[in-house]
Amino acid sequence: MLDLFREAEQPVDIIAGKKLVARAAALYVAPSDHFQTRAVDELRLGFDGIAGDFHAGPTRRSGGREPWYPRGTEMRNERQLSIVAEDELAIVAERMGLAEIKPEWIGANLLIEGVPHLSMLPAGTLLFFKGGATIKIDAQNGPCRISGRSIAGNAGMADVDAGALLFPKAAKRLRGEKPGTIRAGEEISVRVPEQWIYRG
Repeated sequence: MLDLFREAEQPVDIIAGKKLVARAAALYVAPSDHFQTRAVDELRLGFDGIAGDFHAGPTRRSGGREPWYPRGTEMRNERQLSIVAEDELAIVAERMGLAEIKPEWIGANLLIEGVPHLSMLPAGTLLFFKGGATIKIDAQNGPCRISGRSIAGNAGMADVDAGALLFPKAAKRLRGEKPGTIRAGEEISVRVPEQWIYRG
């Protein structure tokens, strides 16, 4: 690519891409009428997400995370599945004073091992599964009160409303490209793209 700026005039910081190796430690799917998930041996991914899953579909309705749209506006569904890591769930559990937070409680579909700081993977990161499926990271799935209420109820917190409010604070920044089937235990090749830090 043509270098448009002299080194002294760079308006961006460019960080080289990298490759990582990870593993699909566990897989989960949600029934079509509820966001909490249950463990399964495999996920069948299509261009609309996981077949039959609560979050599947090419579009979704906007909510509190999209204040630039009137609530309920139909928009592209960039939240077709949710990926989490055990070490990050443990951090959130500790911040909330809980023994654990299970992936199922917050509607997770994929528990990944082997990626440090999973929630910090940039948009554009590709996950290539050994069986042929590919997932493209679009954005962080910000924590919400619905997940907080689910955690509080499942963990037996005395004040469910307080738990619902605590989770978004405790979990901040900790949380389909090619169709195919993902199986539990499958190896994943993670390709983190070159990143540009725009400084204007």
